[in-house]
Amino acid sequence: MTKPQDHQNRGISARLLDQPYLMLILAPMFWGGNVVAAKMVVGEMDPFLLLASRCVGATLFILPFAWRFLKADWPVIRRAWPLLMSFGAVGYALFNGLLYVGLTTTTAVNSSIEQGSLPMIILAANFIVFRVRATPLQIVGVMIAITGVALTATHGDLGRILTLDVNIGDGFVILACLAYAAYTLALRFRPPVHLMSFMAIAFSGAALTSLVLLQLFGTGLGSFATLPQASPKVWAVLVYVMIFPSMFSQVFYARGVELVGPNRAAPSHNLIPVFGALGSIIILGERPEPYHFMAAAIIIAGIVMAEYAARRKR
Repeated sequence: MTKPQDHQNRGISARLLDQPYLMLILAPMFWGGNVVAAKMVVGEMDPFLLLASRCVGATLFILPFAWRFLKADWPVIRRAWPLLMSFGAVGYALFNGLLYVGLTTTTAVNSSIEQGSLPMIILAANFIVFRVRATPLQIVGVMIAITGVALTATHGDLGRILTLDVNIGDGFVILACLAYAAYTLALRFRPPVHLMSFMAIAFSGAALTSLVLLQLFGTGLGSFATLPQASPKVWAVLVYVMIFPSMFSQVFYARGVELVGPNRAAPSHNLIPVFGALGSIIILGERPEPYHFMAAAIIIAGIVMAEYAARRKR
């Protein structure tokens, strides 16, 4: 039994890791902040340079913490490193690359609302790819949520879909959501390694992929030389995206799932668009339009309907 003085002597980080719901609020808050941070440097920093800096920085940041786990998991890692690195290539590099490119031509509010559809996209993909059974009510919920995304992407005019008149930035954000859905589905094949080992190897895959993307589509690897002259705002954004949405969110969410279980932790993902939209309005000064509220309400209704159907099925 833990003595009272032992509890008092524990560090702040240890006590924090015993607060599941606080961690399940902080994780989506940091993920939502990723959109706001990326939007802050649009026009000041190439999106692929932002991506590469984040992925390389996050890899270097996590390696010292993951080293002992990497040594323990090395027999598994040696056999499965291509798969482990591909998780980072798709789930971290491709997702964030498409997101950052999308943010150059769409608002952070739009991007946040569109990411709110991720649970529904994952549910639909599970049904299509793995034939995971879905109830009629869940299917209706998915269709309703997708309608909300379409309303956001067409800026409140669904008729624009017929003429393919959709903002290209919103299109990139939706592609980013599809990439993350593919990553999530593939996690069922994740090798049995510690979370820190998984993150270190996956981040390494993301770093390599981001460097290739920077060379092919961005300003080239030589653009790293411009970072020392970057503004304090750019450096603040770089530090934030390297550490908070990359590492802390992953650790906090994993620990929250460990303490309360996946079913009770999963709804916390719905807070990502909430924090993203609030940050966009408060920090960036973006103005919410009526279609934003309508789309958010439609997506929330779809999620609630699908969640209710899932709980009834259990």
